Amino acid sequence: MFQGASAINLDAKGRMSIPAKHRDALSVQCEGRMTLTKHPHGCLLFFPRPVWEQHRDQIAAWPMSARAWQRIFLGNACDVEVDSAGRILISPELRAAVGLEKEVMMLGMGTHFEIWDAAKLADSEAEAVAGGMPDVLSNFSF
Repeated sequence: MFQGASAINLDAKGRMSIPAKHRDALSVQCEGRMTLTKHPHGCLLFFPRPVWEQHRDQIAAWPMSARAWQRIFLGNACDVEVDSAGRILISPELRAAVGLEKEVMMLGMGTHFEIWDAAKLADSEAEAVAGGMPDVLSNFSF
């Protein structure tokens, strides 16, 4: 179960270091083999390959009426591997698609991660808070 936020700087080549707290688990779970794809909310989804393969099979089975959504998720999917320095290379196309510059946030979302431009994530969270708690969470409390 991946959770927590990590502030990370991309290097000049678009490489991102995987936080040490997740590196060992990813090595065991998927031997450093990961998949990145675009999400329509403006971030990247970052999956251990076995988790991605389950989603990929479900997405591939969607009907023709969902072809545009297949293009978003499958058409933008990119397999990556963690290098010996614990980094992944995010392709220029994916970086451009979601506006990743230098400062990014990696959020653990249970079975996978989201990778956001840090400023875009802050704006998205502020917008969500300003919009109030959705009705579906009305009975939720800590």
